[in-house]
Amino acid sequence: MLKEFREFAMRGNVVDMAVGIIIGAAFGTIVKSLVDDVIMPPIGLLLGNVDFSNLFITLKEGAMAGPYATLELAKKAGAVALSYGAFLNTVVSFLIVAFSVFLLIKGMNSLKRKQEAPAAAPSTKECPHCLSTIPIKATKCAHCTAEL
Repeated sequence: MLKEFREFAMRGNVVDMAVGIIIGAAFGTIVKSLVDDVIMPPIGLLLGNVDFSNLFITLKEGAMAGPYATLELAKKAGAVALSYGAFLNTVVSFLIVAFSVFLLIKGMNSLKRKQEAPAAAPSTKECPHCLSTIPIKATKCAHCTAEL
C-alpha cells in the first residue's frame, strides 16, 4: 500500500498540482498586499479618506458601549459587527486574481496557437473507382486507368 501511495504521489499531475497550489498561495498573499496596501488606500482617499478595512456595522453592542472608532475596538469590546469593508477588500482581491488568471490563460492559449503549425494541404486523393491513393494533380488513375 505504501508503494502504491508513493507511485500516486510522484505522478506528474500530483506534483504539478502541488506546485500550483503553493505558487497560488504565494500569489494570493501578493494580491492581498496589492489590494490592501496599493489599490484601496487611493480609492479610500478619493471617497473622502475612508479606510475600507474599518467599514463595519455594529449589530450588537459589546461590554463597552459604542460607537466604536475601528473594527478592532469593536471586537475588543465584544461587539458583534458586520465587516463589509473587509468583504469589499476580498471582492477586489478576487477580481484581481480572476483577471490575472484570465490574462495568464489567454497568453498561454496564444502561445499554444503560435506553436501549432497550420495543417498542410493534402497531396493525395482517392480514386473514386478503385479507391487507391493517387497524387492530387493526377487526371488518370495509375491503378485502374480510369479518367478522373
